[in-house]
Amino acid sequence: PVNDQGKWIDARKADVVDAPYFHAVFTVPADLNPLIYYNKRLLYNLLYSASSETLLELARDEKHMGVDIGFLSILHTWGSNLSFHPHIHAIVLGGGLNKSLKFVTAGRNFLFPVKVVSRLFRGKFLSSLKRLYLEGKLSFPGDTSILQYPQEFNSFLTRLYSTEWVPHIKETFKGAANVIEYLGRYTHRIAISNSRILDAGEESVTFSV
Repeated sequence: PVNDQGKWIDARKADVVDAPYFHAVFTVPADLNPLIYYNKRLLYNLLYSASSETLLELARDEKHMGVDIGFLSILHTWGSNLSFHPHIHAIVLGGGLNKSLKFVTAGRNFLFPVKVVSRLFRGKFLSSLKRLYLEGKLSFPGDTSILQYPQEFNSFLTRLYSTEWVPHIKETFKGAANVIEYLGRYTHRIAISNSRILDAGEESVTFSV
């Protein structure tokens, strides 16, 4: 509901502190989408944990910031064309508390090197994915059935390790409140808003993308 959306946005804005903020988006290669679709609970959780651990580990590294940061993560499961496209949006505070409990900011217009983020996120996600496979926790219905065999699954992992994962991280020059409003429009709405519906019949709906 619109009212709930406004309440959520206002509550998140109240949490904002006076510091730089960055908008990070963690995506995975499209080859993973079928496996994620059939294992939503496990692999949605994995998206959250791998992205969160990546941010925390890099922020605590003295080469980058050496602090404990704060961030807000939200899972989106579709793209603008309504195709299945699971990814994580994170609003990341560009600063945090160091070991002396002093607040330290990033002090530059980027948070972490994108290649470092990409490789660490990829490693964390795929190592946990392999662990879930070895523990027999993954399901392989439909077009993922071939992945139940160890040789095929290992080849699948090898291909994913050799693929460049492309996260996006940029400073929110208009402020964290701007990103919160953007995310709020997704967290409290249905997949197709009324404004996108061009025609509706008994058996079909036409909408814009």
